[in-house]
Amino acid sequence: MIESVPARGDQQQLAQELVEEARAEGVELVGPGGLLTGLTETVLQTALQAEITEHLGSDRHDPAGRDRGNSRNGARSKTVLTEVGPVEIDVPRDRDGSFEPVIVRKRQRRLDGIDQIVLSLTARGLTTGEVAAQLAARASPLGDPPARRCAGRTRRISHLLSTAAPD
Repeated sequence: MIESVPARGDQQQLAQELVEEARAEGVELVGPGGLLTGLTETVLQTALQAEITEHLGSDRHDPAGRDRGNSRNGARSKTVLTEVGPVEIDVPRDRDGSFEPVIVRKRQRRLDGIDQIVLSLTARGLTTGEVAAQLAARASPLGDPPARRCAGRTRRISHLLSTAAPD
């Protein structure tokens, strides 16, 4: 369950702490190896793993997934262009080739607006898993299994996204 959203002042404090931590460690905010790039990569990877798990019906290394006819089959590297720079991700594959990722579609190379969503929700104190669930829910119609599964847990995040305005 998602806890209440911190007040606006708390959000700014969280964001400030994140930035100060990054600077103290010598990490740039944008660009290769930057804070926003790392957050974006983590959220995208988490969302892709959730999508393949939902598609196959079992977690990685789960004995329940054995002998079902389809299973994970590694991943392929892909670079997507975002507003904060290129982000390298590993898109999971399945043996029969039926997995169609939603958050980063096949042959999609540009993701516009994802950085603002990731930064906004992370600054509000949400975990990368919660942000990934929200992105998956927004990317697919409610009839799709990943969205149906995430919809109940992410109503609050959806409200946050609809009211979030870039500062």
